[in-house]
Amino acid sequence: MGIIVGISCPITNASYANMESECALLPKDYIDIVEAVGGIPLIIPPSENSEEIIELIDALIISGGPDLDPSSYGHEVNGSIDYSMEQDDSEFRIVKEAMNRNIPILGICRGMQLMSVLHGGYMYQHLDSTDDFKQHGKYWGESSEHKVCVEKNSLLENLMGEIIDVNSYHHQGVADAGSLRITGYSEHDNLIEAVENPNLKFFLGVQWHPERIEHLPLFAALIEAARS
Repeated sequence: MGIIVGISCPITNASYANMESECALLPKDYIDIVEAVGGIPLIIPPSENSEEIIELIDALIISGGPDLDPSSYGHEVNGSIDYSMEQDDSEFRIVKEAMNRNIPILGICRGMQLMSVLHGGYMYQHLDSTDDFKQHGKYWGESSEHKVCVEKNSLLENLMGEIIDVNSYHHQGVADAGSLRITGYSEHDNLIEAVENPNLKFFLGVQWHPERIEHLPLFAALIEAARS
């Protein structure tokens, strides 16, 4: 039987069937790369009972998307723009339940940020107005590239090596990863770019979008962890 990979997605306004509607929306890149490594994608929209879907999946991806509500880490709004308490609550519950069951989890962009906040961390709400990070990269539909330096003896190093070429699509960044191990930093400004929980089978968050640059080892390792 194939490995079923749950992938979270936001609810957002979009054109659908010649009309504007609220849609559960996920870029196809996630589906393509999960299928490329032998997984079966299952999209998970925000729901009051979203954690119950854990019964149906073998691995979990928390995808990119809107900002986290600053209240989730005890801060006032100071640069956050588009956020949804419904999505935050749904994804926090999904991740907690997956952790309880030791289901492999990969967090991407917003997903890594949510992982960090769940473990007691907090965010830089807008890098362009944050000292030391004003030139970090592009966002709001534009992208840039930089390198990530990876900590030795980490899961990420084992999968991708000591230096990784990544893309950058985010205007927020993790200021504090809480109790998670920080295993990747941006080479040019030391922004946190990867986090791990070594006490779990597979718990890895990355700030970039590996599904858009075919970082297949990350997804293949997620599938392999689900098989073990």
